[in-house]
Amino acid sequence: MIRKLFPILLLLGMACAGADHDPFELLIAGGTVVDGTGAARFEADVAVRDGRIVLISRERLADSVAGRVISAAGKIIAPGFIDLHAHLDPLLQLPDAESHVRQGVTTALGAPDGGGPWPLDAYLDSAEALGVGINVATLVGHNTVREEVMGMEDRAPTDGEMQRMRTMVRDAMAQGAWGISTGLKYLPGAFATTDEVVALSTEAAEAGGFYTSHLREEGLQLIDAVAETIEIGRRANIPVVLTHHKVVGQPMWGASRQTLAMVDSARAAGIDVMLDQYPYTATYTGITILIPAWAYDGGETAFLQRLDNPTLRDSIVDGIVFNIINDRGGNDLRRVQLARVEWMPELEGQTLYDWAVMRGMEPTPETGAELVIEAGRRGGASAIYHVLDEGDVERIMQHPQTMIASDGRLTEPGIGHPHPRWYGTFPRVLGRYVREKGVLTLEQAVHKMTGLPARRLGIANRGTIAEGQFADLVVFDPETVIDQSTFQNPHQYPLGIEWVIVNGRIAVNDARFTGIRAGQVLRK
Repeated sequence: MIRKLFPILLLLGMACAGADHDPFELLIAGGTVVDGTGAARFEADVAVRDGRIVLISRERLADSVAGRVISAAGKIIAPGFIDLHAHLDPLLQLPDAESHVRQGVTTALGAPDGGGPWPLDAYLDSAEALGVGINVATLVGHNTVREEVMGMEDRAPTDGEMQRMRTMVRDAMAQGAWGISTGLKYLPGAFATTDEVVALSTEAAEAGGFYTSHLREEGLQLIDAVAETIEIGRRANIPVVLTHHKVVGQPMWGASRQTLAMVDSARAAGIDVMLDQYPYTATYTGITILIPAWAYDGGETAFLQRLDNPTLRDSIVDGIVFNIINDRGGNDLRRVQLARVEWMPELEGQTLYDWAVMRGMEPTPETGAELVIEAGRRGGASAIYHVLDEGDVERIMQHPQTMIASDGRLTEPGIGHPHPRWYGTFPRVLGRYVREKGVLTLEQAVHKMTGLPARRLGIANRGTIAEGQFADLVVFDPETVIDQSTFQNPHQYPLGIEWVIVNGRIAVNDARFTGIRAGQVLRK
């Protein structure tokens, strides 16, 4: 009864306070709330004041109670999406974060895969001073720490070096990092032992952080790599995320059944393991991932010197050929699509097969190896690898501990040939995997984008729609929401994301980007 009388009492309060006083700054009216907890949707109005959700009313409120009213009839009102794996490297150059905001993302966690800025406090201070379009948080990257202390050397750290790395992780956590990330497939992380990672992760754990890992291998050695990450979680007593979890290469397709069973077993044993995933059948990373890690021991100069040694060069070629056949090469040069090639932009969007044909070369794995070496000599390139199976994608997505995360880099139209996940991850899940394929219910999908990653981060005031929460919200049309970015034409914003509110301020206004910088720098 009291709830039914609330609009009348509210209007009386307005009259007492004066006609020019708006109790709510913003009212999102007549929508269907999917609150991020996984609970069933319900019809409600959502009212915002001072950057917070102050009322959720299942009774329709009068438009006059708010300074601004958004009609959400026929639309979904959800918490702003939380991207737990974002490459925020260009943040200081692209502080508006338009490519993320237009997907409905209001919070993103940077420095995944062992990378990230250093020193951390200076970076966060700069972002804060500049103003940012989304809420940003960051991890501390193991690769960044190791390279700062040890360079690109393939060896164990000395006691002194280990202490320096421990101190750097401890300092980063004190400066606001939310945990530690590793990129054990990348350099110099590939040179680290499990013991080293455990020692540094323990520092993050003691500060209340979590551990997120690009696994040491995602192809033939995937099972061993998942086991290693679970073991790191157990020994360091730290919550774990198997980040952008996937199964690389046809010989391993279907192995997600085993990796997900390993996650379930670990959780049953008391190890806090979760996953995140992007909804595509292609990966994206540097072309040098096809080159065996040992070839870069000592850095790029050492790599170039090894190429001048015929015996070592033959071994490098053999390693690349193996990876083209068995790993990210997919045993077909057509599956490796060049994405960013600063020294030869006309290759962007083309495949290794296309490049071989352009050169008049037979498109074999051996030819591909020679082209990869040329790319390495010329400063590298990035590439899209079409080597995942849709069955694994859907199976991983349905696991109750899987969160949706883009692995996307902030971008803007016209720059390179990016993976479409940079523009379309969250709308793609809602359009393709919820509406079209029924892999997830809408409530499940929103939970995986909001409440679940908020729980992993350890933030209680974002990720759900509830009174008192920060007003990070997205209003989308469940009948039209979809990604438009493709592997052929990636620079396209999604459809159906109609309103995005960041800390109570409108960042997307009726599908138009406003460019406000209402985000906050979130320090743990």
